[in-house]
Amino acid sequence: MKKSIYIKDIKSGEKICDFFFVTEKNLAFSQKGAPYLNLRLKDKTGELDGKVWDNAQDMEKVFRKGDFIYIQSRAVQYKNIIQLSVMSARKAEDDEIQSEEFFPVAKENPDRMFSDLLAFIAAVETPPLKALLEAFFHDEEIAGLFKRAPAAKGFHHVYIGGLLEHTLSVVKILDWLAGHYEGLNRDLLMTGGILHDIGKIYEYSYDGIVDYTDEGRLVGHIVMSVEMLDRRISALPDFPPQLAMELRHILLSHHGTLEFGSPKRPKTLEALVVHFADDLDAKVNAMQLTIAGAVGSESDWTPYHRLLERYIYKGK
Repeated sequence: MKKSIYIKDIKSGEKICDFFFVTEKNLAFSQKGAPYLNLRLKDKTGELDGKVWDNAQDMEKVFRKGDFIYIQSRAVQYKNIIQLSVMSARKAEDDEIQSEEFFPVAKENPDRMFSDLLAFIAAVETPPLKALLEAFFHDEEIAGLFKRAPAAKGFHHVYIGGLLEHTLSVVKILDWLAGHYEGLNRDLLMTGGILHDIGKIYEYSYDGIVDYTDEGRLVGHIVMSVEMLDRRISALPDFPPQLAMELRHILLSHHGTLEFGSPKRPKTLEALVVHFADDLDAKVNAMQLTIAGAVGSESDWTPYHRLLERYIYKGK
């Protein structure tokens, strides 16, 4: 069943009867001791608060955080922010929900992007590296997860298909840089770029809210990527040890510095170039998302970006 209205289009005073995804839910009490329910509701265009003032304790039992729900509500304005006053709610049935209506997705078709990535893999001429890449991306489980995974939880490419979009963008940058700078091993560079974030397919859970898995929190995608790399290499006969070591170094150093999570700083040309291509693409996307999220604001500047540590100029 298709949604009838998205959060970005809701206006004060409207009656809203529609489906939403519950990202937060907690029972609270007013100063007079009356129970009420705080909700945080989401679709692909954003999030907003919901309040249940009547029968809050009964409704609290109807659904949980992480559920899709159908609500009957009224949009009200509180401190210049739209929120929903919810009169009734029920848990949605599976066949009523199309997940792409609730979670942002990459603009490009994932199958087309994956096909473009496979074309870059086909162009790798070094047999061990091509065999390694094919072992990864001809694996149906890995291919399926790679098409859906986000690239991050809160900084860049934070949407379904974000990891594939980011990786393909980085690889396109590397493809150009390989012809621009002398002394680069193109096949090693491209392989490192394609695999630099491979561990993120298991670092995050993304069937609902993008969040960390237990392994993602405890180990992290850099170490997970190297572990995945080592397992694939061990299954390939006579993979050159020197090539394996340099590839591991690219993955271990792609965040650039120790303070940003890299166990090693880049110490080869290929590792340095992969790091800067990755960093550039991530920060450009983060700025683009921030600017897009502030389109309705009257200011020429975005709100302060905590991770980039700056305001961003939108222009006139």
